[in-house]
Amino acid sequence: MSWIPFKIGQPKKQIVSKTVERDFEREYDKLQKLEDQTKKLHKDMKKSTEADIAMSKAAVKISADLLSNPLCEQDQAFLDSMTALDTAMRRMDSFNQEKVNQIQKTVIDPLKKYSGVFPSLNMAVKRREQTLQDYKRLQSKVEKYEEKEKTGPIMVKLHQAREELRPVREDFEAKNKQLLDEMPKFYHSRIDYFQPSFEALIRAQVVYFTEMHKIFSELTDQIDQAGLTDEQRERENEAKLGELRALSIVADD
Repeated sequence: MSWIPFKIGQPKKQIVSKTVERDFEREYDKLQKLEDQTKKLHKDMKKSTEADIAMSKAAVKISADLLSNPLCEQDQAFLDSMTALDTAMRRMDSFNQEKVNQIQKTVIDPLKKYSGVFPSLNMAVKRREQTLQDYKRLQSKVEKYEEKEKTGPIMVKLHQAREELRPVREDFEAKNKQLLDEMPKFYHSRIDYFQPSFEALIRAQVVYFTEMHKIFSELTDQIDQAGLTDEQRERENEAKLGELRALSIVADD
C-alpha cells in the first residue's frame, strides 16, 4: 500500500518526524515485497507440482500405449520390455503423487496460510493512515483557533478542538508504535516459519529421486539385455533405418 497525503488541512506543526515516517515506510516496504514474493512462490510451487503430475501421467499414458501396440502380440521380448516399462512408469507415478501430496501439505498450504496474514496487516496500516489524516486535520483546526484573537468564544472552541484532538492523537501514537514494534518482528519471523517447509521440500525431493534411481536401475537391468552402449544403439538404429529407406515403397521418385 502507498498513500498520498492530503494537501488540505495540513498543520504547520510536524506531528510525525521524518525519521519516524522514513522508518515506517522502510519496514512496510519490506513487508510488501515479502507479500509479493510469498504469493509468487505459492503460485510457482503450484505450477511445479501440476507439471510434475502431468509429466508422470503422460509417461504412464505412453507406456500403456506401447504395451497395447500390436507388436507386443508378435514379439515376446518386446512385450516383456514394454511390461517392465509400464510397471516402472506406474511406480514412478505413485511415488510422484506421494511427493506432490507431501509438498502440498508442507510447502504449498503453509505458503497460502502465510499469504492470508497480509490483508490484516495492510488493513492495520490503512487504519493508521486514516487516523494520521484525522490527527493532521484536527491539529490544523487547533492551530487555526490558536492564531485567532483570544476572545471568549474562540477560547471555548480552542478547548473543544484540543479535547477532540487528544484521543485521536493518542490513538495514532498507539497504532504507530504497535506497527513500528511489530512489523520488524513479523518480517524476521519468516525464517522460522518457512525453514521447516523448505527442509520438507528437500526431503520430499530426495526421497523421490532416490526411489527413481532404484526404479530405473531395475528397469535398465530388465531391458538392457544386450549391454549395448548408446553409441552402438544409435549406429544399429541408423543401419536399420537405412534398410527401410532402401525399400522401393519409400524411395524418392
